[in-house]
Amino acid sequence: MPLAMRTVLLLIAAFPATLLAQGADTARRLTELTVTVTRTPEALSRLGASVTVLDSAALRRGRIAPGLDEALAFVPGLITGNRWNYSVDQRLTIRGFGARANFGVRGIKVILDGVPQTLPDGQSTLTNLDLSQVTRVEVLRGAASALYGNASGGVLTFRSSIVPAAPWHLEGRAEGGSFGSAKAQLVAAARLGNLGVTATGSRFTTDGFRQHSRAEQQRYSLGADWFASGTTTLSFRLAAANDPRAENPGALTEGELAARRDSAAASNILRGADKEVKQTQGSLGIHHENGHWQVDATTWTVGRDLENPLATPPPAPVTSTSGTYVSIDRRVWGGRASATVDLGGPRLTTGLDLQTLRDDRINQRSAAGVPTGVKLLDQRERVTEFGPFAQLLWPVERRVVLRAGVRHDASRFQVNDAFLADGDASGRRTLASWSGNIGVSLEWSRHFTAWTSVATTFETPTTTELANRPAGDGGFNPDLDPQRSVSEEVGIRGDHHRLRFEIALFRTTTHDAIVPWREVGGRSYFRNAGATRTSGAEASGTLTLRSGLSLFGTWTWTHAVFTNYRVQDGASVDTLDGHRLAGLPPHVVRLGLRGNVGRGMTIDLDHAFTAAQFADDENLLKVSGWGGGVTGARLAWHRASVEPSVEPFIAITNLFDRRYVGSVTLNGAGGRVMEPAAGRAIYAGLTVGVSGK
Repeated sequence: MPLAMRTVLLLIAAFPATLLAQGADTARRLTELTVTVTRTPEALSRLGASVTVLDSAALRRGRIAPGLDEALAFVPGLITGNRWNYSVDQRLTIRGFGARANFGVRGIKVILDGVPQTLPDGQSTLTNLDLSQVTRVEVLRGAASALYGNASGGVLTFRSSIVPAAPWHLEGRAEGGSFGSAKAQLVAAARLGNLGVTATGSRFTTDGFRQHSRAEQQRYSLGADWFASGTTTLSFRLAAANDPRAENPGALTEGELAARRDSAAASNILRGADKEVKQTQGSLGIHHENGHWQVDATTWTVGRDLENPLATPPPAPVTSTSGTYVSIDRRVWGGRASATVDLGGPRLTTGLDLQTLRDDRINQRSAAGVPTGVKLLDQRERVTEFGPFAQLLWPVERRVVLRAGVRHDASRFQVNDAFLADGDASGRRTLASWSGNIGVSLEWSRHFTAWTSVATTFETPTTTELANRPAGDGGFNPDLDPQRSVSEEVGIRGDHHRLRFEIALFRTTTHDAIVPWREVGGRSYFRNAGATRTSGAEASGTLTLRSGLSLFGTWTWTHAVFTNYRVQDGASVDTLDGHRLAGLPPHVVRLGLRGNVGRGMTIDLDHAFTAAQFADDENLLKVSGWGGGVTGARLAWHRASVEPSVEPFIAITNLFDRRYVGSVTLNGAGGRVMEPAAGRAIYAGLTVGVSGK
């Protein structure tokens, strides 16, 4: 039976599961929502793609220094693993894309106020992302390289608001709680005629719930929007981040986890595993909309300085305190432009993305986290990405919309080796690919829409993945190639009376999949597997029980296996065909209840289940699921009529103090794969704001 027929039958069978939830913009109907993550503005009610929209209340209510695991918890298909480790970021996967990341974010495009936080090599950094200032998130789930190029297995776009509702607004927020966590933030915004300006500053500190996990984050931003006319807006953004400390406790073995879940790997403590980052980003953008035309253009620059002592042992001689000290001086420049024209029914969007990256990378021997000056690697890495694209949105008739697109990307990698003691490893590689998508949506009525689509995506290795060679020598790994995928999807979306829901089924086939085959002390090494296949289903919905009271939740099912993977071990060859991909739990379920108690009081309850997953390609290391589930509760109070406004909250996470693993390190050496989550924690905060009239 063809895939489309099987998936339609499964959709019909799964319809009762739609009493789950989306938790996004719950006060607005689908017909009122317009999304732009597809690079062509379109009503969500008619969109032929899996997209979730979140508003500011869903992102922040009752949360301290919210991480993406809480903010995006009710997005189906998106799995966020909280490592409780500020040195390596949280682990994001969308339909299996990004699963290989042992640090940072891979395979997913991240965009903040029109500026990619994803570098031309496909690695995303979240340093500039402060969710306390984000007012809207759009999550596109599924292959999107025809829209965004390299590493677009899914797309997250974040937007912040610059123009206050009042002529001026001042806001202070203080939060604190378990594990010595504290955050202070100040926001100042003003509206001066056609100009809106916002400045923010914040500082977050924590002792961490584990040994050797202290962290400090400082964030500053300045934004301005000038409405030059009724059709043209100019935008300016400047962001600065300083993370002077982000200790890395590392992953634990099963025995260490059972003995003490708040411990750290001994080698990480002895070798001073840590991270210090300073980053600045500036951008200028223009939006012009006039009649049948819409034009968007943005240019930006990023500077990033990284000092990163790792627990990875250097070449012999090695002592208990010997590690590897990585320094990266990064500069990024980029621009993106697109134009949409209405052709009297069909809408054509064309554009161009250009970005260039320069990394000066030095690896040294270190002793207890202090560089010794003995170099192991010294090289300059350059990556340039160039991607023209075109998208056509064609309402074939009143209820049927056809979408198709094509894009060509060329990514050029170049390395200049300045450490010649082991020979000159300079070289270059050009990795190019065509991407396409085609889909159709059918609006059965103003309440229900169904769609089906096919799309391709490609993903190059990142510069770090190319530079991490097992022998420790310089240059890029010549044997590591891009991976290419084809994704099929069918879905249905509805919004009727008190129920809003979305169901989607998908299947992705990937060739030359990039997989981590070993991780040692914070450094991962990668190779290509022959092929993988990922199948899955997603369901979400919101049921309004009565005014001010909603039941919501999501269900994500993922079945990801190697279909062709041979691993040579000396003279023998291991065949891993049929083995599950590591780091992908087959089931994730989240349920929640949100209600207005009265007198400005709101309460949020949520409960999450995750099934067991494997942490290695051989499927020998199985990490237990979350048992009876993990529960959170938040109580907040808000009185809009009060001036100054006062908004206190209190939150409890892991209410029943479950012992569970929040994320895994894939293929960790010696079985060091467990990244434990914190026990019960209590937080409280207060926001005070005053506005001018």
